[in-house]
Formats: sequence, structure tokens, C-alpha cells
Amino acid sequence: MGHGHGHSHRAEPASQRVKTLLTWLLVPLVLATVAGAVLLYPFGHEQRTGAQIGLHQKPVDAVVTGVQDGVCGEKCTAVTVKMSDGDASGQSVTIPNLRGPGAPSYQTGDEVVLSYSGSQPQAAESYQIVDYQRGWSLVLLAVLFAAAVLLLGRWQGLAALGALLLSFVVLVLFVLPSILAGESPLLVAVVGAGLIMFVVLYLSHGVSARTSTAVLGTLVSLVLIGVLGAVFSLAAKLTGLDEDTINLVTVLGTDIDTRGLLLAGTIIGALGVLDDVTVTQTSAVWELRRANDKLGWRELFAAGSRIGRDHMSSVVNTLVMAYAGAALPLLLAISLAGRSMGEILTAQQIAQEIVRTLVGSIGLVAAVPVTTALAALVAVRQEVDPTPAKPADPEPADPGPADPEPAGPGPEPEPEPRTVKRPKPAPKPAVQPARSRIEGDLYGYDPGKGPWERPGPSERAARRAAPGRPAPPARRRSSGSP
Repeated sequence: MGHGHGHSHRAEPASQRVKTLLTWLLVPLVLATVAGAVLLYPFGHEQRTGAQIGLHQKPVDAVVTGVQDGVCGEKCTAVTVKMSDGDASGQSVTIPNLRGPGAPSYQTGDEVVLSYSGSQPQAAESYQIVDYQRGWSLVLLAVLFAAAVLLLGRWQGLAALGALLLSFVVLVLFVLPSILAGESPLLVAVVGAGLIMFVVLYLSHGVSARTSTAVLGTLVSLVLIGVLGAVFSLAAKLTGLDEDTINLVTVLGTDIDTRGLLLAGTIIGALGVLDDVTVTQTSAVWELRRANDKLGWRELFAAGSRIGRDHMSSVVNTLVMAYAGAALPLLLAISLAGRSMGEILTAQQIAQEIVRTLVGSIGLVAAVPVTTALAALVAVRQEVDPTPAKPADPEPADPGPADPEPAGPGPEPEPEPRTVKRPKPAPKPAVQPARSRIEGDLYGYDPGKGPWERPGPSERAARRAAPGRPAPPARRRSSGSP
């Protein structure tokens, strides 16, 4: 199913060459999709209701008002419910319910759904607890989802929600009725996916050359998935008959192409990931073209393909994990049968999931080069609208010839620098005196007058002779200033 994305880009006016190219490529596909929808829609077909095909069970909402253990047996719990609708609305009945591993445990206040056979509204034997009521929790989750999309995407998020709603409309009002009327599920899925794709992409990303290119890439990949799915499901002799499909065929009593139903699920399941790949690749090629309008078709295709390789690996893993997660209970059940890995993988129910996964993955892998090639083909014919350069600061105007200065006394000559003769330092003695212990303090020492000099023997003797007087500052070497 299609979904909205965060690939936002500014609208760019397409050149006449690009408009003509996209028109010739896209209009025939649009007309074919619309014609297919008209031909496959079951006009005038009256679908039989559940009562007409033998489904006499009716859902009834109720609330659990009491639970008693041991009344109806050791492995049984008596559940008293009060019905809120149906033929016996407002009345209470006590229904036995099995207790054990895997069985639901009901408590007072639980909102449940009963299955009513339609025979005797007052008899407890006419009812069976089949499920919980989940309406409020699903509505709350839907509100949180819509709020998150609108908070992040704003107007584009609103368009994405509208596209999602229209996708459900296509599924409910076109795909399901057409398949139930006996039309080919594969053809219905291809046409329905095309309708969803046109609605979702143009509504989410706007009508532009980029979006049209992504639509072309998605359509080509969908056709490839349909062809490969038909070929390999026939080669693997897949019938598509699992437990749910067998029950559906038995209830309907009509001939449904179960193999086509399997392929229809593959196409619709891969559509949501496909449009993500195609939109991303198209945007990447357009940005490369904008960054360097000298790039030709080959350079754009090579650079876009390098970008698509990283994206390809992630989306393929996403599709594989989605199918594996859906089939996890089935994998657990088959693994307990004590069969070998080869037998498990080639079983009907597992093999059809493998075909779905691999065919969808091939379509995703092919979408990268196909969409990149189409985007490069269109982008090189697109007139790049360069971003206007920032205007430079205006140069100051020429002030013209300077006015002559008034006559007056000329500037005073700068004084000539004086040469100060510094006394030469006394030559150092050949034999350096032995270093003595430092005595005294640095009272009065000014670092600006030069390095500190160690006191001589006479100064130290004078200090020791007059201990009560403050010690005179140490003699310092002349700094050489005049």
C-alpha cells in the first residue's frame, strides 16, 4: 500500500521538452489504468451477503459482569455477560468458556464480542465469546499516528494522510469487490496498485517532473513483479491454497484463482516499498543535476546508481523481514514437526512466502537502475534554474581629483633616532666561582629592571651583622638603559 514520505522538494517549472517527453510516456499508462479499472469493476454485480452464503453468525457486543471457576468443570470457567446490542440487548447470559494454555482469561469489566447463531435470543447456548472489543484502543492509536504525521509533515503530512485514506478506498471499493466478483486477482491487483500509486504519489509529492518520473519507475517495477511472480509460481506449482484461502473458497462457493490471489498480495505488499525507492532515486538524480548542470546522462546514471545501492540493501531487508514476521507462527509450527530444513523450505505454505519475498525483492532491486535511468533521461533535458548569485557589494564611487590643500607650514620633520651606546659587559672570568647557597629574600625585586643577581659575600655579611634592620634589596645587574 502506498504511503507518504518525507522527500520534500521545491516545485520546479519543467521545460517544454520535459513536458512533451513525460506526456508521451505517462499518458498511455494512465489511460490503460483507467480503462482497466472500468473493465474490471463489477458493475451490476450483486454480492451475496453473509446470510445468503451460509454465514448465520452475527456479532453481538457485551460486557463481562462476572467470572466463576469450577462451576462447569475443572477446565471450564463460567463467564456472565450483559449484552449491549442484538435481539436480547440489556439481558445477561452465562456462557461456559474453556480454560487452559492459549485460552483467553476474562475479567469483570472486559468488553467482548459474542457470536450469535440467530436461533434463540434468550438461550445461553446461542452465544459464544469470540473476541475482545478493540475499537477505542485502535482509534486512540490512529489519532496518535495522525498527530505525529501532522506535527512533523504539516501540510505535506496532511496530504500523506489523505493519500493513505484514498488507498484504503481503492482497496475496499475496487480491489475487494472485483476479486469477489470472479475477476482475475492478478489483473485487479496491477490495476488497483496503479490507481493507488497515481493517487498517493501525486497527492503526497505534487504534480511535477520528479513525481512523474517516480511514477514511471514504479509502474515498470510493478509489471516486472507481476510477470516474475506468474512465471515462478507456475514453475514451482504453487496453488495458493492455505487454510484461510480454503475456508474462503468453501464459504463463497465460487471459483477463485487462488494462485492469482497469492500474486495480488505480493504486488500490493511491495507497492509501499517501491514508491519509497523510486521517489528517493528521482530526488537524488535531480539534486545531482542541480549541483552540476554539466553532468550528462551517463554521469547522472552512474552517480545515482551509487546512491541507490545503499538504499537498495535496506529496503530488501525490510521486505524480507516483513514477510518473515508475518509467517513466524507458521515457521514455528512447521519446525516442531521434525522435518529437515529442505522439506520445510519447499513446503507449500513456506514456498509461497519465499516466492513472494524473492519476487518482490527482485522488483525492488530492478527499481533502482530503472528509475535512475528514467530520471537521468528526463533530468538532462530539464533546464536547470540556477540559484541567483548574491550581489557583490557596490564599489565606492570615484571621488575625483582631490581638492588642493591650503598652503601652510609643512609638516615637522620626524626626529632622527638617537643611538644609545650601551656599556659592554665585563668579560666572564675563566674560572667560574662555586655556586653558593641562596640567602636573603627578593624583597623589592622588580622584574622590569632585569634578571635578579645573587648577593655577594660582603652583602651577606652586612645582613648578618644587622639582623634588626630590614634587608636591603639585592643588587641587580644594570639593564643597560641610559
